[in-house]
Formats: sequence, structure tokens, C-alpha cells
Amino acid sequence: MEHKLEPKQLSEEKLPDGKGNSLLSIHSDIKSSVHILDDENNKRKEEQELLEKVEKLLLGKVKEDDKAAIFQLGQFYFESERYEEAKYQFEKIKDSDFQAQFQLGIIFYDGLGTKADPKRGFEYMLNIANSTNPRAHHLLPFARYNVGRAFFEGFGVKQSDAEAERWWLLAADDGNPKGSIKAQTALGMYYSREDSLNLKQAFFWHSEATGNGSLESQGALGVMYQTGQGVRQDFDSAFECLKEASERGNVYAMGHLVGHFYGTKMYTKAAELALRLTLLENIEEIKDATDCLPIFITKGIAMGCFYYARCLHIGQGVKKDKDLAQTYYSKAFQFDSAVTQRLQDMVTHGVI
Repeated sequence: MEHKLEPKQLSEEKLPDGKGNSLLSIHSDIKSSVHILDDENNKRKEEQELLEKVEKLLLGKVKEDDKAAIFQLGQFYFESERYEEAKYQFEKIKDSDFQAQFQLGIIFYDGLGTKADPKRGFEYMLNIANSTNPRAHHLLPFARYNVGRAFFEGFGVKQSDAEAERWWLLAADDGNPKGSIKAQTALGMYYSREDSLNLKQAFFWHSEATGNGSLESQGALGVMYQTGQGVRQDFDSAFECLKEASERGNVYAMGHLVGHFYGTKMYTKAAELALRLTLLENIEEIKDATDCLPIFITKGIAMGCFYYARCLHIGQGVKKDKDLAQTYYSKAFQFDSAVTQRLQDMVTHGVI
């Protein structure tokens, strides 16, 4: 199955926005209070002034030995990508604050603002994942996902698929929406691999994750319905999943939706959506906005480029232009050679 999991693809599970994190989303809170100004420079200046005021306020509370403020200041620095300063604040309270431990785990595992120390990062996460302290309870699913990620990647700990699966199952909590939705999606992709293939389980976990809001899983679920993998083939359900995931920004789903339009001879719609995909370039920006994996974002763009090239090549949905078609065929190959080759084989065999 195309939507399968490989090492070094997963992103970390971030600190949840719990009751103890009143300033966890401080940037968005500040931005929402900034007046809409025609002058972009003034807008940025006003936002910066607000950030400086918040930092000054927190520094004052820290001087008064306000323990909660120490975490909030560290989180302020973390979200501002001032990781060295964040680490300094978190380390002050790491022995008494599980949230600070969690963030230090992320910082050391991913090497944010410091030399990567995956073993140390793993140990922080494992400590939280095994904790029976009530103050760590709300962090358990997310720490367990990160522990599973470390085992799957073999980064900071000896690689073990079995341990990764075990920790992800704990984190997924039987599909509980309060569990780790990332773990639910990871399990869907894990069971799509040849080494751990169980497509019925893949379908189950992608279904659970989709119901809990996972955009990544919603695209994968649409493809499973479309191809009849792990579930009875259902083109109506496939279309609904792909359409909704596309509207929410899933680029991989958009690529498959283009294929659906093309296959049902809705060439104008196929060409229009495909052209939109060809204009996408900033993979990291899309990843941050959608929480989808970069490898599947590039697959979606490659599909868009190929189908747009095909429309140009045969003059369906757009004016025929074989020279321009070659440009988009090449662009598709640059984004994902395997996807491009698969689609080219389908052309050769008269499938598309």
C-alpha cells in the first residue's frame, strides 16, 4: 500500500494544550488582539511590542519565584523558537514539572537549539510515559506516542517494531479521542507496511483517527476505499473522504481526487485541481499548516503535475500543448519518481 510508514518520516507529538498551559498558545492569543492594519510594518511592530510586554511580565513573575511563570516563560521562548532560553527555563523546574520534562524531551530528541541528544530526550519521555503521578496523567498518551516513535526510528534507543507498536497501542487508547490521534494514524500506516501488514487493522485505525479529526488518516482512508484495501471497495465513500480531506488541505488526497476526476472523464475539474497542485512548493509550510507528512505531500503534488501533464498531452480539459506537458512530466518526476513511474505504467497499459 502506498500510504505506509517508514523510519524518519514521523513528526513529534507536541505538548497538549491543557489546563496548566494558559500561555501555551500565547502567539495566537497575541495575534488575535493585534488590530488589522493596512500598514504591514506597523502591524508587525505592534505585535512585537505586545510580545515584549508579555516577556517582561513573565520575567517579573519569575523573579518573584512564581513556579508556574517559569514554565510559561520557557513555553513562550519555545514557541518563539528561542530554544536555548527555553531549555534554560525548563531545566530549572524539570524535577517537579512534567510539562517541562516533556519539552526538554522534544528539545534534546530533535536537537532544537542544542546538540541533539536523543538518548536523553528518550529518557525524559519514557519517564513521563511510565509515570503514575496524577500530574503527568494528561501527558501520558502523547509521551507514549513519542516513545513509540523513538523505538520505530531506533533513535536514542535500540530499534524495535514490536516496542513501537506496543507503545502506540497504549497511546492510541482504543481510539479514544483524548488519546494520541497521531498514534492512531501511525498505527494505520504501520499496519500498511509489508513487515507488519494487516490492512483490516490499518483501516480500523485510520477510521478511528479520521473520526477524531486526523487529516492525514482521512486521505489514507479515501485511498483504501478507492482501492478496496482493508475494506470493500466503495467509490462513493472514497469520493466523500477524498473530497472532504482535500477541502481541509490534504495534498495527498487532492492528488487522488484529481485521479478520480480524470478517471470519470471530468477532465476540466481534473485539470483545474491538478493545476492548483502544480503551484504548491513550500512543503514545510504545508506540513505545519496541515500536520501531514512531507513525503505524502510531495506524492500529492507529483500526482497533480502528472495528471496536468496528461491533460495537456492529449488536450483534455485544457488546450493541447505537448511541449508544456513534458515540463510537467519532469516536474512530477522531481517531486516523486516512484509515483510518476506508477502513473506512467498506467498510461502504458491504457488505464489512464
